[in-house]
Formats: sequence, structure tokens, C-alpha cells
Amino acid sequence: MRGGLHLFARKQFPTVRSITAASVPPRLTLTLRSHEVAVEILVATGEEVLLGQTLARSKMAVLHAPVSGRIVAIEVDGALCTVTVENDGRDRPHAGVQPIVAPERLAPTIVRERIAQAGIVGLGGACFPTATKLDLASNSHVRLLIINGAECEPFIACDAALMREQAAEVVFGTKMLLHASGATRAIIAIESDKDEAIASIVQALAAEDKQRLSLQILNARYPTGGEHQLIELITGREVPTGGTPADIGVLCHNVGTAAAICRLVKSGEPLISRVITVTGHGISEPRNLLARLGTPIASLIADCGGYKGNPVKLILGGSMMGMTLPSDTATVSAATNCIVVALPQDLAPRGVEMPCIRCGDCATACPAGLLPQQLLRYAQAHDRAALNELGLRDCIECGCCDYVCPSQIPITAQLHKAKQAAP
Repeated sequence: MRGGLHLFARKQFPTVRSITAASVPPRLTLTLRSHEVAVEILVATGEEVLLGQTLARSKMAVLHAPVSGRIVAIEVDGALCTVTVENDGRDRPHAGVQPIVAPERLAPTIVRERIAQAGIVGLGGACFPTATKLDLASNSHVRLLIINGAECEPFIACDAALMREQAAEVVFGTKMLLHASGATRAIIAIESDKDEAIASIVQALAAEDKQRLSLQILNARYPTGGEHQLIELITGREVPTGGTPADIGVLCHNVGTAAAICRLVKSGEPLISRVITVTGHGISEPRNLLARLGTPIASLIADCGGYKGNPVKLILGGSMMGMTLPSDTATVSAATNCIVVALPQDLAPRGVEMPCIRCGDCATACPAGLLPQQLLRYAQAHDRAALNELGLRDCIECGCCDYVCPSQIPITAQLHKAKQAAP
């Protein structure tokens, strides 16, 4: 991999304890974003619902009730739909929550349809619909499946905990992804600093066909877990600009997605929960929690013993690519992989922004092989043609350029703004 950084992982606190089931709150609020004309809402305010029942759907997403109870609010604001469920505390399952019997005997198209109905998406953060990627892989005759367990960003430890404690589920889900996609072999990729996860996956793979399923251990370097960077490390091939991994015969899924597919097959459970790291010096008891979607962040904080000291920032995600939350009232979605409750020692100090000195450190660190200082120059000049020529859309917004910049320039934020302004 070109560029990248060796970073202090900051994962030691939440990995001490086993994954714990988070408290299920009295009310859960789920969100669905859609850029389509309308979201199809399948329930009404006041209606009784069952765990796993479909509440709303769009072409790219499906919401299921994470508990049984009553719908108390439905709001649609442009592209955003929110559904609030009042929990009855009984977890009565919907009739449709049924295991998939003998899935290996089903046609791959049927397995993909069940995955789509279950609302399973990429749990590495992008949340792209899993079934859509599988359809593309099948149509493109993809042969290699990569299961991403690199988890390279500081603070985030949910995937490592999942592999350590549910390795058999990750391997089973990997086999289902192989069947559903038509790929002929799979590689589970883990960074070398995750000893316990590696040991568990090795044990889970012991009885498997080594030609079909294997483990690859990678050097711990950020951002190894980026999809395109991971693919290049393993295959030596680059995903073409504007293309997809399927264009070079590869499909990539997160370990959390594999485990979610295992739960779907074994119990019929749609995507109603995920593992989340809650960490930072500002939390009393850092840990990894299995939380229902729609749970308020404040509830997770309480499950971890509450705040400690005087936190200066609440971050959704890791310290490099995460976003600052204005409060803890936000709720858990499929994209919520980590909450960092930060004290000053958790954050790299930022100085006063100064003029660029053309040192080239940002270009050296860029894992996408770009020239961030040049991109910044043309972003400030609003020169769209130059930005396109220099490959702005290949920027993965990893923050490496910000981290190494001696002038303290927030390059990533300005490049993100330029990408958002693209016609």
C-alpha cells in the first residue's frame, strides 16, 4: 500500500472485556435516508409491531423493528424518514423471523433475495446494501471474496472483538457469501496486531478447505482497512477510477456483515443490532456492546458507567475519519461502529493554521497516490476541471494528509467540501 501511517491503535481499553448486550431502552428511533422520490412506510402510528417486522423500505434500505411494541411516531423530512417504536419489553418475534433451512441447496438468487429482505448492509461504515454488491459480483463473475477484518482506525475495536468471540459465525457467514456471490475462494484479512482475533479465526478455519477459505495477516498500517487499499494489498491490482472491485474480479465485505448473515441463516434475524465500541478516557468502563438499532447513544454511555472527567468531544467513528456529535441524543444505526468519549489526551493537538510550505508530506502519506496540496489549491480556486484531472474522486478522506501537515491545514475537510460541490 502506498503511503499510510503507523498510528497508536488506542484499542486496549475496550478489548479487555467480552462483548456485552446493551440495555434495550423504552423507546428506539430508527432512521432511513433515501434519495428516491418516496420511502415506502409499511406501518402506521399506533400500530402494534413485532420484533423483526418490516417498518419501512426504499430501493437501497430496509428498516425492521428491533423490538416488539407500538409505533409512536413516524416522521418524513425530505430524504430522511424516522420511525420510533415504544418497547413492550417482550421481544415477541414476527412470523417471518425464521431460519433459512439448507441455504447451500438454495439458488444463489434466492439467498441474495433473503439478504435483501433482511436489510443487511455493509457494517464497516459505508452501509452499502449487501445484496446489491452480491448481485453485481454474480453478474461480473467475481472469483475472489475478501472479508475485511483489518479495522485499522484508532479506537475502533468492534470487529476485533467479533472475530475473537464469534469466529465460527464469521466463517459460516463467509461461506454463505461465497455461495451467494458465485466466488470460488475467500480470504479473511486481519492486521497483525490483533493476536486474539487471528487465533480464533485460525481455529475456526481449521476444518475448512484451505484452497477455498484462507487467512491473510497484514501489517498494521492505517488505512489498510480501506476497501481499495485492502484489495491492492492482497491482489496487487488497483480498482479503476470510477469503477468497483467487481471490475477486477473481487468482492469485499466486512466481518460484521458476514456475522450478520450467519444470524439471518441460523435464526432468521434481520439486521436489528450490531457491535459498537464505546471508548475514550472520558468513559468510565470502555467496552464493546451489542446494541439494538435505534438505541440512543446516551443509553450506551450509561451502560459503560457514564461519563468520566470532563469530555471535550463525542466522536462517531474513530479519531481519523469520525464525525463530531453535538450531543448524545443521536441513535444507533447500522453505520455506528464506535463512540469515542474524548478527553484532551485522546486527541491530537491542533495548532493555528498556517500557509502551505510545499513540503510534500501529504503526498507521501496519501494512500490513494494523490497530490493533496495540489487538490487543495484547485479546490480553493473552484477549478473543477483540474480537480477531476488530479483525481479528486479517488480521495477516501482518510485524514492522513491532515495528520502529517506541518502547517495544520484541514485539507480533508476542504476536499470533502469540493467533492460535495461536484456537479
